[in-house]
Amino acid sequence: MINISHHGATTGVTGSCHQLTLRSEPNAFGGILIDCGLFQGQEKGDGASASSLSVDFPLEHIRALVVTHVHIDHVGRIPYLLAAGFDGPIICSEPSAIMLPEILEDALKIGFTRDKSLIERVLGLIRSRLVPVPYGQWHEVFAEQGSSLSVRFQRAGHILGSAYVECDAVSGEQRERIVFSGDLGAPHAPLLQEPASPERADRLVIESTYGDKDHESRETRRYRLKAILERALSDGGTVLIPAFSIGRTQELLYEIEGLIHEFRNDPVAENLVWDDLEIVVDSPLAAEFTGIYRKLKPFWNAEAADRVRQGRHPLSFEQLTVIDSHADHLNAVEYLARSNRPCVVLAGSGMCAGGRVVNYLKAMLGEARNDVLFVGYQAAGTPGRDILAYGPRGGWVELDGERFDIRAKVHQVGGYSAHAGQSDLIRFIEGIPEKPAEIRIVHGDEPAKLAFKQRLIEMNYPHVLIPD
Repeated sequence: MINISHHGATTGVTGSCHQLTLRSEPNAFGGILIDCGLFQGQEKGDGASASSLSVDFPLEHIRALVVTHVHIDHVGRIPYLLAAGFDGPIICSEPSAIMLPEILEDALKIGFTRDKSLIERVLGLIRSRLVPVPYGQWHEVFAEQGSSLSVRFQRAGHILGSAYVECDAVSGEQRERIVFSGDLGAPHAPLLQEPASPERADRLVIESTYGDKDHESRETRRYRLKAILERALSDGGTVLIPAFSIGRTQELLYEIEGLIHEFRNDPVAENLVWDDLEIVVDSPLAAEFTGIYRKLKPFWNAEAADRVRQGRHPLSFEQLTVIDSHADHLNAVEYLARSNRPCVVLAGSGMCAGGRVVNYLKAMLGEARNDVLFVGYQAAGTPGRDILAYGPRGGWVELDGERFDIRAKVHQVGGYSAHAGQSDLIRFIEGIPEKPAEIRIVHGDEPAKLAFKQRLIEMNYPHVLIPD
């Protein structure tokens, strides 16, 4: 008997945690978890939520944790998983093995403890459990008592190191290939090689963040980004981009470097050309991961590698300023709030639920000359979702328990979400030579999941379900 169950990402897009369990005899069980992420906003699942990070499901039979990628909504509960008694390996792609301890160090500081020695002990334990596996290579998790399970990573095109997971499961006479999509990226994303469909999937668990819509093409969103920046900077304000530290920040820097290179001497604002525009990254974590991205150039796509061969530096160009210390951060907020210097600031966190972006928002939302540009998904219950919803109406948002009026202009460029759109998801499924016998839709808001399910039913997929 081969069972799939879910401990997150069924009531929204965060808290991803899925379980694959094999039973070959009445009392012989073995299984794996695929991801163990934090919840954000109002989302919750299986006793856990953004305010309760408990791991309260049985772990005795869990032989390994398999990580699709290192975004916090896929890995943020790993310390709590360890505290609950999980003592197995953490299997992931080679780039993810490099990045995972870094993202968890930040998560531990924010939500667990500031004790450096304790953090180092936890990180040391996590590093000792990591099992990096190359893309396209089968890795045996266990083989015993008439059951066996092997996993293989394939590129997912979401962030560097992201993967979908193929599971070859044998339980007695039953054998299945089960695929967990993790988060899939759109084709032609900056820096990343695009995902290819699996060769087989008897059952497929697939995300649906944008199961109800498609994104702009890369060329369209690139020029829309250019137009938004030029319009926003024309009145001497700051363009504030709440950016996720891993993936979105690096892709935006890559695209902005491309715009600067192409339009170097064209005006971007009054008395300012693109070549003189200052780009600020105010997020120590984003800066750290940008450095890691640079070191992982062998995993970049051909276009990015060609830019490097041309002598360009897509993630470390001369117009880029990185702010590290908290004192420099506060000085930058104060300076930009009172000056009329056009500037683009990328600051964490992406959903405005914490991090340095909150100080910028407090200082700048009340000024009409400033702009907020969202480039990623905003979960229900987060300040980012509220700014998107109420900003165009001249409403307000609550930050740290205080109301702030929104007079700044609000924009959204959905194509930089790093998630596949509906057509991309359909293309991924259609590329599987034989139709999956079952498709489970997870990791999406209810309207997105329902729209995606209806589309698959119309395409005559035999068994499409949305887990509770």
